[in-house]
Amino acid sequence: MSLPVEKNNTYEMTIDALGSNGEGIGRIDGFTVFVEGALPEEVVKVLILKVKKSYGYGKLLEIVKESPYRVVPPCPVAKTCGGCQLQHLSYAGQLAYKARKVKDDLERIGGLQEVGEVPIYGMENPWRYRNKAQFPVGMGRDGLAEIGFYAKRSHRIVDTPVCFLQNPVNDEIVAVVRAFLDGFKISAYDEEKHQGLVRHILTRVGRNSGEIMVCIVINGKKLPHSEVLVERLQTIDGVASIVLNVNKGKTNVILGEKVIPLWGKDTIEDSLDGISFAISPRSFYQINPAQTEVLYQKAVEMAGLQWDETVLDLYCGIGTISLFFARKAKKVFGVEIVPEAIEDARQNAARNAIANATFEVGAAEEVIPRLFREQGITADVIVVDPPRKGCDETLLHTIAEIAPKRLVYVSCNSATLARDVKFLESRGFQVRDVAAVDQFPMTVHVETVVLLSHKNADTHINVNVEFGDGDGKIPVGKIAEKAEEYTPRKNNL
Repeated sequence: MSLPVEKNNTYEMTIDALGSNGEGIGRIDGFTVFVEGALPEEVVKVLILKVKKSYGYGKLLEIVKESPYRVVPPCPVAKTCGGCQLQHLSYAGQLAYKARKVKDDLERIGGLQEVGEVPIYGMENPWRYRNKAQFPVGMGRDGLAEIGFYAKRSHRIVDTPVCFLQNPVNDEIVAVVRAFLDGFKISAYDEEKHQGLVRHILTRVGRNSGEIMVCIVINGKKLPHSEVLVERLQTIDGVASIVLNVNKGKTNVILGEKVIPLWGKDTIEDSLDGISFAISPRSFYQINPAQTEVLYQKAVEMAGLQWDETVLDLYCGIGTISLFFARKAKKVFGVEIVPEAIEDARQNAARNAIANATFEVGAAEEVIPRLFREQGITADVIVVDPPRKGCDETLLHTIAEIAPKRLVYVSCNSATLARDVKFLESRGFQVRDVAAVDQFPMTVHVETVVLLSHKNADTHINVNVEFGDGDGKIPVGKIAEKAEEYTPRKNNL
């Protein structure tokens, strides 16, 4: 059977939808073709690059008819840098795409029926929101340092003097480190040869405290002339911590285990909704603090906590969600596999005088079954915020055995969330509420929070969720009215 397209031939096609990676999807005589950079409602000319049995990939050559939601990306390297995927799509279009993605995953993968419109909480200004940056460092052909982000689907560094998603101070930090490396001819790390010294520049910025941490990741024991770099970085307003991180492994993991202080404090401080946190180079801390407050407030709201209820926080990290919940609950018990994170969580509870939150080191899928079976530990509410791969199935089995009144599932991957929801629904849970929070504007990623209740538990839920298009919440069906309002403009950067 012959296919309707051939490799290296050019075709005209209409784009119908966006895929999970932000690529345009259309059909040529019924044959599915993925086209990076194309948007729904566009008529485009494409060069077919690869052909499989049931689908192919095309290169965008020309836009014959443009989408009403297409905008000009402000970043000059938006097409090549792998950090953003959606700068060419208006912000209203991005929100609608993400809300629809959550809905589709819950219905297609999760097996839920008639999810309806998923409310999504967007940002007034979706730029310069990141409080953490990880810049890979390489060496260009001219012998000068290249600092930026990896190109799409590769580890080739796209040199990026300015990034419109990062805090503006990062542009200044990168410029100082770049001049330092070039001036002293300090080598950059080559991951293929496992040679060279400087691997990454990691920065953290406290949105409310204004404190800045600069961490230089090296493939060695020390950084030559580090005292000069420290002196130069000290001139940047807000820098409170300068450290080295030693990573000699043949790995794409960014940080190693050893941290060497060079100047200032070992941690910086920041706060979320009035709760203070100490943040180290290796701490997990959400990268968009403004939207993190929205996300965690929504999780607490959905949980409908009563003052006499106990909460289990699984994958608790440095205790951010735990401390939000502790202000409304009788007791919160957090579990996290990273020992340093648990130590941070304990210190964060102490620094905020929160005495009803305790923490234990270990894999949640191991600790919770043990505590449940050996000590009878249970909970009225369980909250989970797992990594992108979702929850371990052993843990899901234990959650089903505990059968809490309410389960709040926070996820950065709606596909694995939907998979786990399907498992939980087969074990007696029912989805009661869904919301999405745009934690990562200009990218395809979105945070989702889902409330489930157990059929054998008291299902009274004290939830006050507002729907509509106010306060940044854009329902899927209202793209057209909001397109102009959420179109990026240069004076908003």
